[in-house]
Amino acid sequence: MAIEQETEMTDAEIDDFLSRHETGVLSLARGNKPYAIPISYGYDDDERAFYMRLVSTPESEKRQFLESSPQGRLVVYDEADSSYRSVIATGTLESIDPAALTPEEIAQYGEAKRPLFELWAEGKEDLRIELYRLEPATLNGRLTEIDRET
Repeated sequence: MAIEQETEMTDAEIDDFLSRHETGVLSLARGNKPYAIPISYGYDDDERAFYMRLVSTPESEKRQFLESSPQGRLVVYDEADSSYRSVIATGTLESIDPAALTPEEIAQYGEAKRPLFELWAEGKEDLRIELYRLEPATLNGRLTEIDRET
């Protein structure tokens, strides 16, 4: 398997790709300690911003990272036939007060389909559901074509 061609995606291609997907991997950093989790997101291609509902338990590592206003990197990717696409967004997660949401922002959070609460072993009363926005400082996409015959 050899790489045939690698190209940067245009802004329009990135927006189309992110609008068609709903999941990615969010990596957070605090000092020299990393933390990564799969997440669901809503994406606003006009604002070029991501909207996430993140759930944590009282003693979770996730909550500890989120309370430190971490830098974040969201990776969204897929593979189809001989093509790989990936988009990487970097920036600071911003906690959003639900009372301050506009109707447009509420619609974006509706696009973030997870979490499914039935999957949590802890009682729902122990879960903290917080809304976050990631307006990327950088947003880059790449398309890689693979020759599977080589």
